[in-house]
Amino acid sequence: MTEEWAAPPLDAPQRCLFVSDVHLDAAAGAAEQQFLQFLAGEATGADALYILGDLFESWIGDDALEHGTVLDALAALTAGGVACFALHGNRDFLLGEAFSRRTGCRLLPDPVVARLGGERVLLTHGDALCTDDHAYQELRSIVRSANWQRRFLSLPITTRQLLANEARAGSRAHTARAQPRIMDVNATAVEAAFRAARVRRIIHGHTHRPGVHDALIGGEPVQRIVLGAWYEQGSCLSYQDGRYELRALPR
Repeated sequence: MTEEWAAPPLDAPQRCLFVSDVHLDAAAGAAEQQFLQFLAGEATGADALYILGDLFESWIGDDALEHGTVLDALAALTAGGVACFALHGNRDFLLGEAFSRRTGCRLLPDPVVARLGGERVLLTHGDALCTDDHAYQELRSIVRSANWQRRFLSLPITTRQLLANEARAGSRAHTARAQPRIMDVNATAVEAAFRAARVRRIIHGHTHRPGVHDALIGGEPVQRIVLGAWYEQGSCLSYQDGRYELRALPR
């Protein structure tokens, strides 16, 4: 068992909401408005909101002062008593402590095991499970290193924004030419995650392929719940009293 699985599980409240891949961006006004309505509406009735990565299409550092309206809405949600947790995604892995202080959101390690209703559940963004995309995994190992992030954050904001725009263009080109299967999770990686974390349920995003997948591992039933992206409509998973409901949120 690796060290990351040795930590005690995070105790989750009884009424939880999970979202991922909102991909907020200045050019995605409709998605931002829908998410703001979600924060001011349904989210206020939960005990906790879990954001499993890629809340933002890009995040070049806490000092860039972007997405102030969304940050204020998250701060209002947490001030109202709703606990908010966030994982880093492949787009916003530079979210830091200033983001946490501004919003009241607690940044969690990826992956993390939560205890929901007494059950251990693995929460992750999901990109680490896409091991067939070798080019992306190589890039991921570079940009998640502390040295790379320290050097990047030392650059002027304008330079960081230019580099982020170039990276997004490169990502779109890579996605367009890659075979669809390599952009999805790898079955062996998923099975390894179930076994290493000693869980029977995984919740993740990243692939933009919402669904509930049931399987058997070692003769035991397991379930993988995949959250959808918010490009054209919202996607939300709710949990209460041992029941999970994955819903599309029409725009």
